[in-house]
Amino acid sequence: MRKFNIRKVLDGLTAVSSAASASSAAQQQQAGNRETEIQETLQSEHFQLCKTVRHGFPYQPSALAFDPVQKILAIGTQTGALRLFGRPGVECYCQHDSGAAVIQLQFLINEGALVSALADDTLHLWNLRQKRPAILHSLKFNRERITFCHLPFQSKWLYVGTERGNIHIVNVESFTLSGYVIMWNKAIELSSKSHPGPIVHISDNPMDEGKLLIGFESGTVVLWDLKSKKADYRYTHDEAIHSVAWHHEGKQFICSHSDGTLTIWNVKSPTKPFQTITPHGKQLKDGKKPEPCKPILKVEYKTTRAGEPFIILSGGLSYDTVGRRPCLTVMHGKSTAVLEMDYSIVDFLTLCETPYPNDFQEPYAVVVLLEKDLVLIDLAQNGYPIFENPYPLTIHESPVTCCEYFADCPVDLIPALYSVGARQKRQGYSKKEWPISGGNWGLITQSYPEIIITGHADGSIKFWDASAITLQVLYKLKTAKVFEKSRNKDDRPNTDIVDEDPYAIQIISWCPESRMLCIAGVSAHVIIYRFSKQEVTTEVIPMLEVRLLYEINDVESPDGEQVPPLPTPGTGSNPQSIVPQSHPSTSSSSSDGLRDNVPCLKVKNSPLKQSPGYQIELVIQLVWVSGEPPQQITSLAVNSAYGLVVFGNCNGIAMVDYLQKTVLLNLGTIELYGSNDPYRREPRSPRKTRQPSGAGLCDINEGTMVPEDRCKSPTSGSGSPNNSDDDQKMNNFIEKVKTKSRKFSKMVANDIAKMSRKLSLPTELKPDLDVKDNSFSRSRSSSVTSIDKESREAISALHFCETFTRKADTSPSPCLWVGTTLGTVLVIVLNLPPGGEQRLLQPVIVSPTG
Repeated sequence: MRKFNIRKVLDGLTAVSSAASASSAAQQQQAGNRETEIQETLQSEHFQLCKTVRHGFPYQPSALAFDPVQKILAIGTQTGALRLFGRPGVECYCQHDSGAAVIQLQFLINEGALVSALADDTLHLWNLRQKRPAILHSLKFNRERITFCHLPFQSKWLYVGTERGNIHIVNVESFTLSGYVIMWNKAIELSSKSHPGPIVHISDNPMDEGKLLIGFESGTVVLWDLKSKKADYRYTHDEAIHSVAWHHEGKQFICSHSDGTLTIWNVKSPTKPFQTITPHGKQLKDGKKPEPCKPILKVEYKTTRAGEPFIILSGGLSYDTVGRRPCLTVMHGKSTAVLEMDYSIVDFLTLCETPYPNDFQEPYAVVVLLEKDLVLIDLAQNGYPIFENPYPLTIHESPVTCCEYFADCPVDLIPALYSVGARQKRQGYSKKEWPISGGNWGLITQSYPEIIITGHADGSIKFWDASAITLQVLYKLKTAKVFEKSRNKDDRPNTDIVDEDPYAIQIISWCPESRMLCIAGVSAHVIIYRFSKQEVTTEVIPMLEVRLLYEINDVESPDGEQVPPLPTPGTGSNPQSIVPQSHPSTSSSSSDGLRDNVPCLKVKNSPLKQSPGYQIELVIQLVWVSGEPPQQITSLAVNSAYGLVVFGNCNGIAMVDYLQKTVLLNLGTIELYGSNDPYRREPRSPRKTRQPSGAGLCDINEGTMVPEDRCKSPTSGSGSPNNSDDDQKMNNFIEKVKTKSRKFSKMVANDIAKMSRKLSLPTELKPDLDVKDNSFSRSRSSSVTSIDKESREAISALHFCETFTRKADTSPSPCLWVGTTLGTVLVIVLNLPPGGEQRLLQPVIVSPTG
């Protein structure tokens, strides 16, 4: 096998200093004397990082447009991004170089082009007919601010309204100003002394494109004749205008106002509105005006051949609906439907059968752009159901707290996940096809299956097919359903270590070959899942509880009998007997009132029906110890060939045999070193008298325990109590301090959980951060900081492999490699019984090598 020297490549990628390069060159020269150096052909410029694809919902959306012929949707954002959506799987991302917010988008319908208006007063013409859309022309307004644009169907003239109330006309073909300007002072009544405000609406009469309807913010509407260059009619109203829409016959138009009213005007009757409607206003009996409502931000007026027209509007709710969610109102004949949205409405468009504005519109759907979602409403079905969204926009439906990427998965994996995911019932959606169906798929060049798994704050896990350019959700798993849910906050047990999102996923470990899945959650819980295509009902959910707490003491075990490797918490004169871990703990507090031996979450004790897909194999929970909450898990690994799962935190490491449902290893981090601790941590403790204790540092150093004994489950025995007055006083003092610090501990844990969610990696338990966390109450020591610096060594990486563990080994053996936050790598040797039945009967022997 030839050896290649990729030093130059690495130099380019990591920007190594010239001094380092010189020293490495000298080393290379020495190495060259021993073996012939192969000429290097790879250079750093051959390697570069590039963004290939962007998934998820557009950040801070601000504008919406739809091409009714080509059936393509465009979304603009406040950061100048442009997202184009066609049929499921057809997506495109573009970016304006200036980064200015997109205020409006207009398609050149059926021409493969789009006009964007930006907040920096520029207009851009995009060509969508090429593989990567690009800007063909740009136009900058220097003296006026753009507020509204209108491009009539099959017209080459773009009307641009400004903040000063003027309208400029741009030739779309040459993308230059035509010179025709409609000045505000010519448009309004000459006798009017006040400025009418910015342009908020421009549209042409559906029956006569020579007549332009201009809406000013103050409430004035003008019908302008382009040929004679004068106003035909002027319509004035007391309330400010937000939007205007035509009836398709061109004889009526409708305006929405800031007081929550709609006014319908006959074109030839400018003196007063034909009709005034307050959709959400309370009608008063004595004929008075209804109470004012919130502004109606947009209205659309769409006609049908068969029946009454649709009036669709956003906003306009009465002011007494405090706390009510944003709504879209659909008025059809005498019925009014109020559709509540999860987020505030940015914009909406009605999709119609025809692009021609002078024909019956026949609306069939409404596309609603929300702050964090895209919703399509079916207008043709009763109850206005929504369409099921095929785009991967729901990645952040619940905030993503962790993410894993797997390439080159087994070929049968994606079909298997898809088949179980397709059975997950999705009810209440429209039965029709997704109406945004434009564009064509490109040729997929990817030859290997890729899967992305996302873990979420609500405890859900989503499997995504990432083999193509777009993501497709394959399967969704809800991990929270294994736990009892409290109906309200008062019912909640005080064992939570986080107030918000107690089921949030922190770490995912998955084996694509065996399909075994393991997750660690924010409440110090681990769940192991096995994949099955059969539905099962689990009568009793198998679970283990683990006491993972590490204290440094300077006392040896009082008796020669075997004691647990993990020191029992210093409850002093009342040591707790530990409940067997394979059963739920029954004791919720120790005899002095401290919470002890209880997990943060309560596993359901009723039968659990599990659908085809991922089914629970085992639930493992860390428990409270003497009033101290368990620390969050910082590292996790599962190995299906060995049947083992291992996890660690800043207290230590635990290994579980999920086939036999037993705890194999439960050690403090320092105990992994044995006598080889390079940091020379001196055990310190204020306790002078002998106390019930496990194998402390002294036990390991003196070699009083053989590895096989040390690796037994911590439930295997307890030290005998040994009381004294000093001991009692010391513990009373400690518990007072701990009680005061417990509230603080929970608050810090909450902050850490939130921080970890932002980082989306469980890095919050690194030693420098953890020093802040209630270390006084945990360490039971007078010199807290010194012990904290030394003992807060978290487990940061875990990896199962087969390797040589000792110099004398002739063949590799199964091992676990453990990495810590102090940069140490430790090896634990695994002695596995033969496969088959013997694997389930004989124990796995675990030996830390130090």
